[in-house]
Amino acid sequence: MIKQLFNLRGKTALVTGGGQGIGRAIVLALAENGADVVINYLGHEKLAGQTAADAAALGVKARLWRFDISRADLREGWREFAGAGCADIDILVANASLQIRRAWDEIPVVEFDRQVNTNLRPALLLAQELVPRMKAKNWGRILNIGSVQQVRPHTQMCVYAASKSGLVNMVRNLAAQLAPFGITVNNLAPGTIATGRNEAALADAAYRKTVESKIPSGKIGSPEDCAALAALLCSDAGRYITGADLPVDGGMGLCF
Repeated sequence: MIKQLFNLRGKTALVTGGGQGIGRAIVLALAENGADVVINYLGHEKLAGQTAADAAALGVKARLWRFDISRADLREGWREFAGAGCADIDILVANASLQIRRAWDEIPVVEFDRQVNTNLRPALLLAQELVPRMKAKNWGRILNIGSVQQVRPHTQMCVYAASKSGLVNMVRNLAAQLAPFGITVNNLAPGTIATGRNEAALADAAYRKTVESKIPSGKIGSPEDCAALAALLCSDAGRYITGADLPVDGGMGLCF
């Protein structure tokens, strides 16, 4: 019975930034449970293609959507793509993000805009576009990917942390409004995860040791740690969870 609750056959998921890292792991976790997937990406075409191939090998349909989600015409871009034969979306995972490290008093407007327009605005625009059809089906899942920086700000990630905190507020705002329509809205907040973004920094043994010392579990997480929770929240197994902000950080958010 529990296994059946994770079954996503007949559902289609859109994962932004789904070609690599946490996004890739979530794509494969949803595909493993039967969901067809639309993988949004911008760069790293080879990695995105491999993710699509790996998802298809699990017996589902996998499509690639190359589009810069920071664009103001995101809704129009989606409509153009969806009009090419893409199925309705049942599950939205707003995963793509941009992180620029810089001291708060040195951040130029262009970098502020790029981070907010990548990390925060697309979650709203895509929800505006996709929720009406979720309502019509009385079933939908929206999962935003936040960050431990929501509660443990970094001295060089002021805007990044603020944008991720904004996602949490958006989740709480939308969750109450959409719950009557069978739509759950949640936030998954990773800690330090072994992805391409962190690869160079974590290759420094001294830096890695410092980071691990701030994590109660003493370990760097893997993308699969995030994907496992995502699979629950995006399926009927998570049907009674909405408005939640769930950390996947080895306890890092507990330490200040």
